[in-house]
Amino acid sequence: MSFDQVQPFPSHSGPEQVAFHRTELAVILSLYGRMVAAGEWRDYGISSLRDLAVFSVFRRTAENPLYRIEKRPKLRGRQGQYAVVGMDGQILKRGHDLKTVLRVLERKLIRSVT
Repeated sequence: MSFDQVQPFPSHSGPEQVAFHRTELAVILSLYGRMVAAGEWRDYGISSLRDLAVFSVFRRTAENPLYRIEKRPKLRGRQGQYAVVGMDGQILKRGHDLKTVLRVLERKLIRSVT
């Protein structure tokens, strides 16, 4: 094999992994702080994968996540790139705007005062 036959590395058509932007994290962490203050949530984890980014919320560290906030850029033109997924895998809310999608979790903060 000579240097004339060397094949170039294949180019990637997009980023190698999906991550949350700083403004998106600010919105998520604002909700997270309010839920921690209310005593509902205690821990979180962030995963950046090839096709999605996940913010997982836990009641206790050793448990399965209560909720997963997912960002899938490939669904941007269809149902929306943001989704809130429950513990059982059911999609609770999906949409294009992160603040609108997170409202399904903010309902947990609203309690009747007696």
